[in-house]
Order: sequence, then structure tokens, then C-alpha cells
Amino acid sequence: MTQAKLVVIGEVIKPHGIRGEFHVANHADSPSLYAPGARVWFRAPGKQERPVNILSCRPHQGRLLLTIEGVADRDAADALRGMEVVVRPEDLPELDEGEVYLHEIVGYDVVLLDGSKVGVLESFMDIPGQDVWVIRGPDGKEILLPAHEETVPEIDANARRITINPPPGLLDL
Repeated sequence: MTQAKLVVIGEVIKPHGIRGEFHVANHADSPSLYAPGARVWFRAPGKQERPVNILSCRPHQGRLLLTIEGVADRDAADALRGMEVVVRPEDLPELDEGEVYLHEIVGYDVVLLDGSKVGVLESFMDIPGQDVWVIRGPDGKEILLPAHEETVPEIDANARRITINPPPGLLDL
């Protein structure tokens, strides 16, 4: 499986206890992706991903605690630290009309309400409590936009364009 086709839904943070359970920082809204019996892949930077089957999942202090097949003790769980949890795009739940997955809009042009170009959406930062979008300006400058309904009034998938209404002064930083 090629890494470019997989979607990151979480990251292994650290082991929990002595029986192979570990903390995952979850980046997905759908709990079904982590349901017992679900298949996900673990990927370390620059390495081939490997499929795993989830045995259990439970919430714990804003994160998820997972157990997977083949990981039965703390040392095995600790070896997973820093790995990305990824899924195939076709395994993602279907969206409602007008919704998009964030990974699908990377590379879209970003413009202001008046149509003037700001840059291109490059990536996202998962900060607790809000999404932050990383926009690369034409001059190479990085712009960090707190993304919510007020700052992102429109995403036009057909035109591959995102219209933003940034807070005053944000583009001047």
C-alpha cells in the first residue's frame, strides 16, 4: 500500500499500563474507525505501513486507549510510540451533502472575500480545541488560520477554492 493514499486519523502517544494498551491522539470525528474488529494501519515516518486489527478502544482523558492484535505488554506498546494511525480513504464514513474531508482540500487556492489570492492550503495542525490551517502565501510566507465557520465561509470543491475571512491583522503578521 502506498503512503500517499492513506489518511492519518491519529498518532500513538505512549503506553498505558502493562497489558499492551496505549494512548492515541485521535484526529477523526468518527468513532467507528476505532471500533473493535476494525482494521487500521500503523506507519512510522519513512517506513512501510502495517495493518493491525483493533481489539478494544475506550476514551481516556481526551484521548483514546487502544489494544490491538499482537501487542500484549508495555514494551510492545512503547515500540509503537510516534506511529501514525492511518486508514484507506474508502474506509472513511460517507459525508453529508456539502461536507468535505480536510485531506481532500489540501492544495486548494485560498482567497479573501473580495477574491484576492492569499495562497494555497498546505496542511493542518491539530491543536486541542480548534483546527489551524497552514496556508502558504505566494511569497513563501506561512499563514496560520484558525479555521471555523466565521473564518472559512466557503469551500468550493468544483473550483478547488477556499474563501476565508481572517481576523483583522492576521495576514500582516
